[in-house]
Amino acid sequence: MIKGKFITFEGGEGVGKSTQVKILAEKLSEAGIDVVLTREPGGSPGAEEIRALLVTGGTDKWQPMTEALLHNAARAEHLDKTIKPALDAGKWVISDRYADSTLAYQGYGQGVSVDTLLELHKISTGDFWPGLTIILDGNELARAQKREQENTDKEDRYERMGDVFHAKLQASFRDIAEKNPDRCVIVSANGTIEEVAERVWQAVKDFDTSLCRRPE
Repeated sequence: MIKGKFITFEGGEGVGKSTQVKILAEKLSEAGIDVVLTREPGGSPGAEEIRALLVTGGTDKWQPMTEALLHNAARAEHLDKTIKPALDAGKWVISDRYADSTLAYQGYGQGVSVDTLLELHKISTGDFWPGLTIILDGNELARAQKREQENTDKEDRYERMGDVFHAKLQASFRDIAEKNPDRCVIVSANGTIEEVAERVWQAVKDFDTSLCRRPE
């Protein structure tokens, strides 16, 4: 039996996921909850090695199915080495991206069959999904591109895939949320960081009502 809580953040490039993930982790820690902050692709030693293959280099370096397989291989490592041990220990795990990103990027965006991707997810994770997925909805690719210009690591491969691709991503996350209302909540990424953080916090309190009884 899983003792902890698993929350994922999804959305297009530059919507502010990384910032909101950190803010939520801080709020949960202040509420006395033991939190593990992680990301995809990556989140464990082997998965981080695969990340380097996926997020750098030319936009056409992999065919879409190869990318999907690499993401699932990284996810299997991430789940086994980081996510499940933390959940079994009663911790809350917050991940910046998870399987919905593979559905959006390699499925809706690059044309791999969503049914095939769901089957790969079953094989690589045992069909393991988060309890809550927060989808930040906004169009902030320009902010991501500016950020990556200042990043010497240049993890910008997906940012460089073009406006048409990114328009598909935004629509895809909305469709994923509509098809999975039991775990997905769309949160507007518009407004100040503090305004978005408050919307995220409300979504998490709705997910776990015990937070409403804790001092903030």
